[in-house]
Amino acid sequence: MVDVKPCFRPDGAGTLLFVKVLPRASKNQVCGIMGDVLKIKVTAPPVESAANEAVCRFIAELLGCSASAIRLVRGATSRNKVVSIQGFSAAEVARCLCPEEE
Repeated sequence: MVDVKPCFRPDGAGTLLFVKVLPRASKNQVCGIMGDVLKIKVTAPPVESAANEAVCRFIAELLGCSASAIRLVRGATSRNKVVSIQGFSAAEVARCLCPEEE
């Protein structure tokens, strides 16, 4: 059994991912797990949902799936967000987004 961190939670046919987003970064990157959240930096500014869209696109790119499988569930105006990822188990998401954590 794989030890999955609290930021990756199984949810029906997918996973809920708890993230802290840092907008206006120099590059898109996963910074690692901090407590119960995965810290992600994106280059987009936090205006008109640009950072939210950038986070979803970046996660889809890292997982190698379509952007339609990634959906913001909570936190549209907050740095702390909950993202739904359909079609991936919590262990698969953790392995793709945080390979160094294994």
